[in-house]
Amino acid sequence: MPASQSMLHDRQARTGAARFARTTESENINSKGVLGAKRPSPRLGACTGASNRKPLSTRSRETGSVFGDITNIAKNSSKPDKLQPVKSFPQPMPTEATTSFQSPSSNVEPSNAQEVDEYVPDIVDKLFAEEEAGRPQPDYMDRQNALTPKMRTILVDWLIEVHLKYKLRSETLHLGINLIDRYLSKVQVARNKLQLIGVVAMFIASKFEEIHPPEIKDWVYITDGAYTKDDVFMMENHMLTTLSFKIAVPTAAHFFDHLVVANGCDSVHRSCTQYLLELGLLQSRMLQYRPSHIVSAALLLSNELFARSPVWPQAMMNQSGYAEPMLGQCVQELRQLLKADRADAGGQQAVYRKFSTPQHHAVATMSF
Repeated sequence: MPASQSMLHDRQARTGAARFARTTESENINSKGVLGAKRPSPRLGACTGASNRKPLSTRSRETGSVFGDITNIAKNSSKPDKLQPVKSFPQPMPTEATTSFQSPSSNVEPSNAQEVDEYVPDIVDKLFAEEEAGRPQPDYMDRQNALTPKMRTILVDWLIEVHLKYKLRSETLHLGINLIDRYLSKVQVARNKLQLIGVVAMFIASKFEEIHPPEIKDWVYITDGAYTKDDVFMMENHMLTTLSFKIAVPTAAHFFDHLVVANGCDSVHRSCTQYLLELGLLQSRMLQYRPSHIVSAALLLSNELFARSPVWPQAMMNQSGYAEPMLGQCVQELRQLLKADRADAGGQQAVYRKFSTPQHHAVATMSF
């Protein structure tokens, strides 16, 4: 990649974080911004804008920011076909251990003794038994005085971009968002702290799930200097204390591998199901469903999209514990999210860009 283009991508990545501090008329946010950057970047100018700067929507179309204009997304913006990697973005050490665990199929003899097939039934039963205790309160946003569901959507969209850049495990993303929602279920949060909470939740999740998690300096870097190391450490301490250090909870990522194998998904079908799950992460209304419920609904919808018959076989009902009628409402919610994302009606584009890449078989651009 030419040096000039590499510099452009680096500036775009940092701009994505800086735009958390910009104002929007629709959310009626004060001059400190949506997620309240403390000070402007010396390279990007004042976070609240200067008189000689172009409107946000214009700049977003001209620069093609990898994070997108998260606080003022043009309704008719076109989605890129391919997400350009940020070459200068700090990356963890490549290792096989950083990839998600793949459960072996039933007709393949495992070659790794650590996959412990004989324990899978007990592990899965334990996950089902404990998933309710690890859920946030579904209606917590109604009690947040300074936050809105739209702000949470913007934050999660940005974190999906960060997760992709650092090549983190799927478990890290789902656990990080679970930590955010559980913390917000217990604490009233100001707008200027929401981005910090998102970064700290991912910081904790990555240390819990990754072999080589990003360092503290990397998390400070992606906020474009809006927060310091001390800010991150203090919030980490407060979050862990508030949650009583209960980090290990079942998330959709933990049920995903087991149910995908039970459903007999190939790699394309698997990516499609993961696409639906990550669309669900963006919407706070999906918190009303248990993680296993969402995974089952995503698999049922993907079976329908791939014209499988029967769409929900008896084996899947036995493995998931959900009959097809029980999944109907959640399937409809996911169908609406899929339709809105493919029509660019949702505003956020991180999931679409991620699943438009060859690594995910471009399932976001497939015709069903």
